[in-house]
Amino acid sequence: MKIQFCGASTGVTGSCHLITTDNHRILLDCGQFQGGKAQEAMNYEEFPFDPAEIDCLILSHAHIDHCGRIPLLFKRGFKGDIYCTDATADLLGVMLKDSGYIHEKEAEWKNRKNERAGRPVIEPLYTYNDAVDSLKFVKPVLYDQLIELNEEMKIVFNDAGHILGSAITELWVTENDTVSKIVFSGDLGVMNRPILRDPTIIKKADYVIMETTYGNRLHPQNSMDVRRLMDIIRETAARGGTTVIPSFAVGRTQELIYELNRVYDSNSEYREAFKDLMVYVDSPMATTATEVFKRNAQVFDDETKEYIRKGDHPLDFKNLKFTRTSEESMWLNSDRKPKVIISASGMCEAGRIRHHLKHNLWDSRASIVFVGYQAEGTLGRRLVEGAQEVTLFGEKIKVNAQIHNLEGFSGHADRDGLLEWLGGFRQQPKHIFLVHGENDSKEDFAKTVKEQLGYEPVVVHGNSEYVLEENEIVSMRQTAEDDMDAEAANAARSTLTGIHRRIEDILYNANLAIDGKMPHDKLIKINNIIQELEKSAINLGAAVSEEDNTDTQ
Repeated sequence: MKIQFCGASTGVTGSCHLITTDNHRILLDCGQFQGGKAQEAMNYEEFPFDPAEIDCLILSHAHIDHCGRIPLLFKRGFKGDIYCTDATADLLGVMLKDSGYIHEKEAEWKNRKNERAGRPVIEPLYTYNDAVDSLKFVKPVLYDQLIELNEEMKIVFNDAGHILGSAITELWVTENDTVSKIVFSGDLGVMNRPILRDPTIIKKADYVIMETTYGNRLHPQNSMDVRRLMDIIRETAARGGTTVIPSFAVGRTQELIYELNRVYDSNSEYREAFKDLMVYVDSPMATTATEVFKRNAQVFDDETKEYIRKGDHPLDFKNLKFTRTSEESMWLNSDRKPKVIISASGMCEAGRIRHHLKHNLWDSRASIVFVGYQAEGTLGRRLVEGAQEVTLFGEKIKVNAQIHNLEGFSGHADRDGLLEWLGGFRQQPKHIFLVHGENDSKEDFAKTVKEQLGYEPVVVHGNSEYVLEENEIVSMRQTAEDDMDAEAANAARSTLTGIHRRIEDILYNANLAIDGKMPHDKLIKINNIIQELEKSAINLGAAVSEEDNTDTQ
């Protein structure tokens, strides 16, 4: 078996890893490179493999740096299935269609310039229709559901707690009557954060492919940065300015809405200052993504579900307005009243946020608040690092606004969070491959792992390939299958126990499953049925509560 790292191997974007056996080739993620011109140019290079030879794709989550080249993969010959969680499947349509539209518009803009300069016409990386065509091959599955990809490979998705639907993938590969287990972390979330559940701790793996975005940094406590954000908004409004928040449309925007909702619906010290202050989410994709979040409440944490059951949806409040049209977006900058504008993209490389920066960066009354990772080469990174002047739409803009960087909102686990997750394995994996981090972050995290856990991870540099020799595989067939069954069964029983406490009469057979008297395959089926029922029940309850609230207003 071989692992070839084809992206997110020199930075934090372009996630793509190829697993090869004698009979099968599967991809883990196929993300877009993001950042400056050098990173963007990498998207147009040939894949380091033949897309037509790939059996299927396993997608960890719907962020563009993990899914953004899927339509290109199909365009170049891939015709396999795409496996992801059901919530990721819902978001994927939003993300890829938007991405295809942006690529088309960028190509049109460049071709107008090329025509005037006598240069040849260029093609978009892919189009909206390419994105639509690729979505036909998506196969949604549930968390904890065992899926047979082929006669050699099985997978289970576990909650990664990073964004809605994000997954840690367990992959079992059989070769020559020997089974090895690969765990792909995807992007790991932060423990004890609102809306989503904590990342799942995996107990055993032969090989681990692990992200290291914040491998050498610690986040401030989220509660501290939430308070700091509210202080910034209050102070900015008091001096007559607008607070502009570049935010990722999926995940970060919804967390910001959640935290602002708690302020607007409470009797906190901010209530008086915020009562007439409007919050605008100016991103059609973020607006649609928020609707997807509302439809997938079954994967929320217990606290958020409890809000919904009480009829107070945490992703909505009186002063919140979603803007879709370009006319509404332009009005936000012509209206000089203090306000909060949350807009994509989170790294300021495209989208409406660049217009809001053009109209507010020069204004000393305004504040620009970054709440997510800023990759090398991006406008966001330059602003965070103290740029005094930037160019937007061909115009030089002086940076007079206050620039804030609140890392406590990050959706990625920090160094200690990554270490805690890796320390959850009951025995040392044979190899740990560190990816999805800048070089310093990977190298520093590798040193920390060696000091704290005694492991020696492989720091992946560039597109490299590792051959996993048979004599290096530590789990034999029987041991691996027993372990797989035990882990999946324990996860399923845990899920069933929690659901059974909340929905006592949903299925009589759940009692048998919780007591461990039911075969594993039937237990998994019951677990999946209950998850589907819970999803329907929560969504129905939310709709009824919303209708009741409307009737009483």
